[in-house]
Amino acid sequence: MIKEVKRNYLEITSLEKLKVSPAPSGNFSLKLLDPSNFQLNKFFYKNIGKKHKWIDRLVWSDSRWIDYVSNKNIKTYIFKKEEDLVGFFELLEHHEKKEIEIAYFGLLEEYQNKKLGSYLLSMAIKKSFEKNINRVWLHTCSLDHNNALNNYISRGMNIFKTETVII
Repeated sequence: MIKEVKRNYLEITSLEKLKVSPAPSGNFSLKLLDPSNFQLNKFFYKNIGKKHKWIDRLVWSDSRWIDYVSNKNIKTYIFKKEEDLVGFFELLEHHEKKEIEIAYFGLLEEYQNKKLGSYLLSMAIKKSFEKNINRVWLHTCSLDHNNALNNYISRGMNIFKTETVII
């Protein structure tokens, strides 16, 4: 099936522009995944991505996943409620450009539509600016969660490029 998809690229160029969403009530935690664990990245990619057509990595072998998460420029953060997995984000540092890409970001379905995504995005942007960078950017598309684009804009990100792709 051929489908037209609108892709938006967004950026934020300083921490001062971030409109922080407050922390959720309850016993939530956010931790850098150290050491890396490709099984967790793979789990989130498959489970969050299944409704949004994340398909590129589904063909990856375990060794390719291990190589990916072992890259020193990739940092994965895991969001939990007590011991339950809630969501994640992957930050990809582009040293030469002094920028960080939020490569993947999402919540498991049972935690969506509870304002947790706003908080998690705030934290992804804050963690990114802990490095000496000039901007944080990401891309989203019309296949992502209905609230995704609005969440990015509400946190202070601006669209810098739009394109239509056929999948």
